[in-house]
Amino acid sequence: MNKFLCCTLVLLDISVKWSIQDVSPRKYLHYDPGTSRQVMCDQCPPGSYVKQHCTATSPTVCAPCPDQYYAEDWNSNDECQYCSAVCKELQYVKQECTSRQDRVCECIEGRYLELEFCLKHTECPPGFGVAQPGTPESDTVCKRCPEGFFSNVTSSKAACQKHTNCSALGFKIALKGNAVRDNVCQENTDTSPQKCGIDVTLCEEALFRFAVPTLLVPNWLNLLADSLPGTKLSTENIERIKQRHGSQEQTFQLMKLWKQQNKEQDIAKKINQDIELCESSVLRHIGHPNLTFEHLNTLMASLPGKKVGKEDIERTMKLCQPTEQALKLLNLWRIKNGDQDTIKGLMYGLKHLKTYHFPKTTIQSLKKVIKFLQRFTMYRLYQKLLLEMVGNQIKSVKVRCV
Repeated sequence: MNKFLCCTLVLLDISVKWSIQDVSPRKYLHYDPGTSRQVMCDQCPPGSYVKQHCTATSPTVCAPCPDQYYAEDWNSNDECQYCSAVCKELQYVKQECTSRQDRVCECIEGRYLELEFCLKHTECPPGFGVAQPGTPESDTVCKRCPEGFFSNVTSSKAACQKHTNCSALGFKIALKGNAVRDNVCQENTDTSPQKCGIDVTLCEEALFRFAVPTLLVPNWLNLLADSLPGTKLSTENIERIKQRHGSQEQTFQLMKLWKQQNKEQDIAKKINQDIELCESSVLRHIGHPNLTFEHLNTLMASLPGKKVGKEDIERTMKLCQPTEQALKLLNLWRIKNGDQDTIKGLMYGLKHLKTYHFPKTTIQSLKKVIKFLQRFTMYRLYQKLLLEMVGNQIKSVKVRCV
């Protein structure tokens, strides 16, 4: 018989037995003085007790638990259990006593139970962030802020925050941040002309955001890193990506770092060429409209999450060519929102732009950009290529899991 079908039938059989037991009386042995023999009696259901044991000629007689008494399970007891006393200091009644359940007490907000006392949740000091928030049953778990993150507060709730990216905002770092303080930015007064500086293009983002079995294949990121050609990424770099980014973002960040590290590799050169061709197509759609400050401000206001401010828009209009301004602002939005998917953000924003009386031609251009990036041919090609690189290893992992 098929192994999966066999397992399913066994589980089904167990679940049926459990469901029958939930409604059918359980049994217990009791001495019947009338016959001087052991008889099999029915237990009483939750919320009741045995008022009279069965005999050879009569069944068990059950009675409901009186007020402030309870019975959680099927039982053969002569009385119900008394409900616990009132809740202790700094506790509140989460669940009142019923005939089938004891009174449940829980520590008030900000405290947890330890040796019968409600202790205050630990506050993480500066340089540490909350890795796991405290609950009524457990204390806060603190963790030192990793490189690139900081915490300057004492808190039982605040996580470490990412250092401000000064260059992405058009500034330079005046004082480098550490575990207890953010980067301090200042105006870039260098005599050399400043550049627009788009860190991650829409094309690069679309190319490396392919569907990968991160949830199905254990340790996927290390598996992918080992399988890529050229110079291998260090274990420290891989762990840093895992710490700083969520599971949906990790592959994108790894591929971006690999491309930078292997820029002289033939496959990396080919990727760069394809990205440049893609960017030319994007600019044809989104680069020609002469968007005003009001238009750009409206576009940024339509996107979800943290907003790109007016000062950022003004600085972008000074540093970037008109064809680059919208792309730069989308890049800034992505940075401000923890490396969120820009294309999904644009799709969200387009739903709201019509209510702002945004130029229809620009809306149509943005729609074309999204459709183009979604059917980016090289996207599917590299997806197939990269998955083939690790295909055999993935199959072996799945076999071991089975």
